[in-house]
Amino acid sequence: MIHVFVVVASMVCLQAASASDSQREADLADALRKTLALGRAISLNANGDAFLAIHTEAEKTDDHFAAIILHDLDAHPDQKPLIHELRTSLPLRNIATLSIMLPLREAGADDADYLPLFEQASARIKAAIDHLKQQGGQQIALIGHGLGAQMALFHLSAHPENVAAFVAIGLPVVDDAPPQGRTIELIPRVALPFLDIYAEFDEASVQNSARMRRMAGKDNPVFRQIRMAGENHGHDRDAVLTVKRVYSWLATTFDFNKL
Repeated sequence: MIHVFVVVASMVCLQAASASDSQREADLADALRKTLALGRAISLNANGDAFLAIHTEAEKTDDHFAAIILHDLDAHPDQKPLIHELRTSLPLRNIATLSIMLPLREAGADDADYLPLFEQASARIKAAIDHLKQQGGQQIALIGHGLGAQMALFHLSAHPENVAAFVAIGLPVVDDAPPQGRTIELIPRVALPFLDIYAEFDEASVQNSARMRRMAGKDNPVFRQIRMAGENHGHDRDAVLTVKRVYSWLATTFDFNKL
């Protein structure tokens, strides 16, 4: 009986380690729905996993061009300043946005705690892409910040279909990471137009690995890296300027004449 208890307990611990905090997600989604001032809160489903997304339509055109916005660790789909600025400013420039809730762990969890959730995040990204295509999306970009950029990179390394471009903001490189988190190994697998943005005062795992990421993308003719002077990881100083850099690059990547 003791052995059975140990096995069962171990299985419960393993499941808990690989599961998102659904109650925390639900509470946060409810709070966002009550305070949302721009955009429409919707519920999407990925293999029975319901999650919040905020859809903001393009202001002057149909949603032919769209971006899926992926927030950082311990953040949410309307996190200020950067995620909020991305999801609300790009639609003014004819790019609809769908900012999605990524799987959350308990408050205080670190990057390593999130690695078991990458498959769940990938399923959510696919559901978001499918939703935008059903709404008429023809060219779709993924824009991820921090952990969101890691999750997007993992998804694209295996499933690049239906995505036209990828913007990684503050993409970290973590030593001794399991396969899903090995940034330098995954970058060469993504042949899409790829913009790597990092801040002058970014986190060490981002700032110190800039050259490694650049070298990993050297065989991709549409890989570009930009360093934002004076910024920190959250882009708190001037998120508007960062979004302008993102839009300027997307404007040269999307085929706005192809409607």
